[in-house]
Amino acid sequence: MSKINHPANSVEDKTKVTRQDEKFRSGDVVSISLAHLAHDIYSSFLAPILPLIVEKLGISLSMAGMLSVIQRIPSLFNPLIGIIADNFKVRYFVIFAPALTTISMSLIGFASSYLMLAILLFIAGISSTLFHVPSPVMIKHISGKKLGKGMSYFMVGGELARTLGPLIIVAVVTHWGLEGTYKLIPFGLVASVILFFKLRNIDLREDFHKEKAHISYSSTFRKFLPTFLILGLIIFFRGAMKSALTLYLSVYLTDKGNSLWFAGIALSVIQFAGVIGTLTAGPFSDRVGRRTAMVIITAATPLFMWIFLHSEGILIFPVLIFTGFFLVAPTPVMLAIVQEMDTKHLAFVNGIFMTISFGLSSLMLLLVGVLSDKFGMDITYLISSFVALLAIPFAMMLPKKKGRFKK
Repeated sequence: MSKINHPANSVEDKTKVTRQDEKFRSGDVVSISLAHLAHDIYSSFLAPILPLIVEKLGISLSMAGMLSVIQRIPSLFNPLIGIIADNFKVRYFVIFAPALTTISMSLIGFASSYLMLAILLFIAGISSTLFHVPSPVMIKHISGKKLGKGMSYFMVGGELARTLGPLIIVAVVTHWGLEGTYKLIPFGLVASVILFFKLRNIDLREDFHKEKAHISYSSTFRKFLPTFLILGLIIFFRGAMKSALTLYLSVYLTDKGNSLWFAGIALSVIQFAGVIGTLTAGPFSDRVGRRTAMVIITAATPLFMWIFLHSEGILIFPVLIFTGFFLVAPTPVMLAIVQEMDTKHLAFVNGIFMTISFGLSSLMLLLVGVLSDKFGMDITYLISSFVALLAIPFAMMLPKKKGRFKK
């Protein structure tokens, strides 16, 4: 006798699927966060050794800032990568991108010319694009209802990498010299092999390509343009401050007579504080709302940067802890906002957001370098702290509830 499928059983099966979809899959989230850690350790090598590169190549701060811009140019193709991610399985991008970044970033100290250095950073930018566009969408699929928490875990991987990266690269150039950075290549390649075995079997619900929708990409972009503009303006006004406290921090501190180790430790301190900030911001925004969290963060960061500018010696470290806590905290909140958009083209809208973020950040990186060459770093840092205050009113314009993104 053939078995009959009762409607009740179908309802029960659907309920089980729904509950599974809503579950926070901590093991998978941690695996992708570790991939983020492995990738961003190497991509964070430029800032700590920038003073040595400036000295070796005899370049200005404007040219030094341009290096970071070159590294971010591939982010202009983020929407295209997003479209690919919407239509194909791209988990292997997340697995193998760290290997490409490892090779290119481990050779930057070996570069004998500005052109060679620029090419290596451009290649690293390509691999970074391949990694950062699909990975937040993967987090969206496996975080269930705790999207803010998932994005915080993901960003902790990146921020912890930017904590460890400066210490690792400064130790390497101290023992082996600037040209010895290539010796780090094997460690990154081993990391990619480990990631292959950890991530290759992750079962992503609907796995991107099953989420195709009849709505065009252009209409999706137009639908969420107001939110993109608000997020873009927040990123823009905070960009100079963030650039000053990350890429240029080592140059700023060494110019004041501090050692490269002192500057490297300071950069690690602010990045480690960022780890705590990103770990806290996502769950906090889950509870109080994305807008409330963003308003608090955008108001607090410029205040602590101003205090940092008036601190000296070892006293800067406790100030950097508070500054770093709020400096990177907006990122998991913004990623949660993007992933809550009511669209089937999540990888595409994430690509748009990444393009806006990296593009505007690159512009401000270059601007900080130009202003530092023209007016000095002290005045530039002060201007950056005041400009960041302009992000507050735009944070107040964000939708209060995630349902406000749906039309």
